[in-house]
Amino acid sequence: MPKAIEIYDDRLRAIVHSDASLQQLANGAVHSEGPVYFHEDDSIVWSDAHGNRLLRWSATDNVSVLRDPSDYQSGNYRDLEGRLVACSSGLRAIIRHEDDGEWKILVDRYQGKRLNSPNDLVVKSDGTIWFTDPPYGITEPNQGYGGEQEQPGSYVYRFDPATGEIYPVVTDMVRPNGLAFSPDESLLYVSDTAAFNIPGGPHHIRIYEVVDGRHVTNGRVFCVIEPGQPDGLRVDEHGNVFTSSQDSVQVYAPDGTQLGKILVPEISTNLTFGGKEGDSLSGTLRERLFITAGHSLYAIDLNTGDVQQ
Repeated sequence: MPKAIEIYDDRLRAIVHSDASLQQLANGAVHSEGPVYFHEDDSIVWSDAHGNRLLRWSATDNVSVLRDPSDYQSGNYRDLEGRLVACSSGLRAIIRHEDDGEWKILVDRYQGKRLNSPNDLVVKSDGTIWFTDPPYGITEPNQGYGGEQEQPGSYVYRFDPATGEIYPVVTDMVRPNGLAFSPDESLLYVSDTAAFNIPGGPHHIRIYEVVDGRHVTNGRVFCVIEPGQPDGLRVDEHGNVFTSSQDSVQVYAPDGTQLGKILVPEISTNLTFGGKEGDSLSGTLRERLFITAGHSLYAIDLNTGDVQQ
């Protein structure tokens, strides 16, 4: 079996065992994206973003199709009530799966103008939804329904579903894509994937300080991702940053040091943490990193927990 781990810093050994193996759980998607974990049944829901479908995997049921078409659903997350909230690149909106099975549009405009095409999102502990809004659903085939860009740029927004308030919090990036908070929500990490289709464009992760839970300041580059560019990212309970890249999931310490790589045979796009308690008699835990990449869904066992599923 090919080696799955490259260790550049011994701190990675506390996160993932050097002999850990990568497991392919499913394939057959056109372009896998946006995994979210459901602890209730130890399952993963993820987007076949270019195939315009929403998929589900579990160890007992294997793979099933939840939505077809899905209006080019991309990033997925769960709100504080456990409902699935998602970015719809096709509808150019943030949507939510209601308890009655309906998919409800939560927000699709800012200042009366249509959003570009929301790509990824996170739900903060106060229930607000922070999401990125690059134009890929407008400009790229198989990522949306096209149309005209109405917003003056590609921003990160803060949206409060309780009040309907929406405003941009990050306006100094070219193509913001994935995002995640630090464990105490004092920092916001955002990936910029402009290099995907802009020659010489950035391919890095920026870090911002969160002010009063509502705004950000002091944005700067946290790390530059090579090869390829970052896409989705997550932060574990110790503040380590896991980010997708062309050849792997790259792992960075909170101080920006690259700890190593989890090698993936397809281009990784996004990731999430999950896993349920194992044998209660032995007291062991099964903590896993789930990775969407290319046509597939992968998983690898970890030695660390997560604050953002």
